[in-house]
Amino acid sequence: MTLTRRPSPFSELVTLRQAMDRLFDEPFFRPATGVPGNDGGNLALDVRTTKDALLVEAALPGVKPEDVDITIENGTLAIRGETSAERGDKDDDGRWLVREISRGSFVRTVSLPNGLEADKAEATFENGVLSLRIPKAEQVKPKQIRISPVTNGSAATTRETPELEPAEPAEPAPQA
Repeated sequence: MTLTRRPSPFSELVTLRQAMDRLFDEPFFRPATGVPGNDGGNLALDVRTTKDALLVEAALPGVKPEDVDITIENGTLAIRGETSAERGDKDDDGRWLVREISRGSFVRTVSLPNGLEADKAEATFENGVLSLRIPKAEQVKPKQIRISPVTNGSAATTRETPELEPAEPAEPAPQA
């Protein structure tokens, strides 16, 4: 009697699983962490506008304020910097099991709207968050316009009416 060994259908699934694990380990499928680095990671920004200014916040964990350069030129904001150097001893014999912290230089540019006063911009850096405030020019700020009511086809204007002097009391009529 001859024994024939048939391949297990589960052995193919293990191979497929390993292939999928390798596929998702590729940088293309790795989610952007928002951490700047030399691997092309994005610098996470929040940009919003108020009636007085444009506000930009950038997440820069592990970056020192003196390692960041901010420029505004020709309507473009550029945030450049460099993360701290390699951590750990070079003489260490250990192998990396997981390595996700990006290090190196980064740059992020953003086109700005017209009407900002770049020379009056202010920046603060607290707890790894860069906050930048760029005020709007006076002519760009919204202005409140009052609506005048229209009466009989013409706009009513508010005029100050002169105060009337009280009339003198009339003399009582003679009784007959």
